[in-house]
Amino acid sequence: MEESTEEPVGLVERVCAIDIGKAGLVVCVRIPHESKPGRRVQEVREYATTTPALLGLADWLHDQRIELVAMEATSDYWKPVFYLLEAEGFECWLLNAKHVKNVPGRPKTDKLDAVWLAKVVERGMCRPSLVHPKPIRQLRDLTRYRRSLVREQSREKQRLEKTLEDAQIKLDTVISNLHGVSGRQMLQAMIDGQRDPKVLAEMAHGRMRPKIPQLRQALTGHFDDHHAFLCAAMLRRIDTLAADITGLDARIDELIAPFVQAVEKLDEITGIGIRSAQEIIAEIGVNMDAFPTAAHLVSWAKFAPIDRQSAGKNKGASTGKGNPWLAATIGESVAALARTDTFLGERYRRLVRRRGKKRAIVAVGNSMLTIIWHLLADPNARYHDLGPGYYELKINKQRRQRDLVRQLEHLTGRKVILQPPPELPTAA
Repeated sequence: MEESTEEPVGLVERVCAIDIGKAGLVVCVRIPHESKPGRRVQEVREYATTTPALLGLADWLHDQRIELVAMEATSDYWKPVFYLLEAEGFECWLLNAKHVKNVPGRPKTDKLDAVWLAKVVERGMCRPSLVHPKPIRQLRDLTRYRRSLVREQSREKQRLEKTLEDAQIKLDTVISNLHGVSGRQMLQAMIDGQRDPKVLAEMAHGRMRPKIPQLRQALTGHFDDHHAFLCAAMLRRIDTLAADITGLDARIDELIAPFVQAVEKLDEITGIGIRSAQEIIAEIGVNMDAFPTAAHLVSWAKFAPIDRQSAGKNKGASTGKGNPWLAATIGESVAALARTDTFLGERYRRLVRRRGKKRAIVAVGNSMLTIIWHLLADPNARYHDLGPGYYELKINKQRRQRDLVRQLEHLTGRKVILQPPPELPTAA
């Protein structure tokens, strides 16, 4: 019999489970029986989700001497309940609903769900989800909102380009950035009523001056008052979003100040800049105690395939759905390093040839998260790039030779036999 290395799971004596809705809660408390050893009693109550009602719930749980409060991650409705009870001194667990689902075929009501959740938690049959401390949560709110505004700004710029295309204005084929000094001045002039391509082209600045002939051709179209109205509204929206993003950047820099050393360490990794480092810290925090090893962090972020084995055979499985905000930041960082002359850049290029772009991004993202974990877990750790030639140093020459021979045979259709070079005659 195989001996288990896991610690024995004890029964939680006094547990509370909450089934959360938008307007109401169903609360189940399970505690030991006062006069019958080994027996347990439970009580189910309903509460509203208003602050006075939640404070009343906290008072009742204090009276019952509750040790652990558990709840499912239902939309955003769990947040005020979790934060208030946590502030009242309770140990709170947030649970993935998929991990504590009731047995299929059983009746389903809010009361039965709360009772089932309490029984699962008291027996230690679940693991809590990661809930960051308040400073990290506030930082995460800002970084996510900033990314949302950047996406919205990009969509607004795309709408502007489509409007210009509708007006047969091909400005974006000549100017790489419509929102630079030259492009913005031309757009504003068209909105104000100027339609002459020659006059508009003369507004080019700096390196755009040699392109004046191409600009005259690109600015010849049928831009009218309708297009001017739409473009004016879009430019105002773009400017408003830019101002909001600038304000968020300042606030993020203020809140990230206690973690500036962690940001600087992550900034040393190829492909990760200051903003990306801030977003990563906002998503995973700086305390790696929640992840015992780097593999735990990679698995939590869903940058590692899920084990699927049956009848002694490993079956292919996807990585699953993880944190989309973290995945977006890591994916952008991998894309940024793809053409760099670095170890991670070379790793990406080697993988993309064999496995494709998506798998290469996941694999290099896995390596990047492993590096991040070590940098945050060890205060003395610093990033050192191994260089693009690392793989050549570690290459298995015999296997490489065999692969090249096989490729040559495949290309020529002939048998390839390797022979040592002939000995050169020695000089007299």
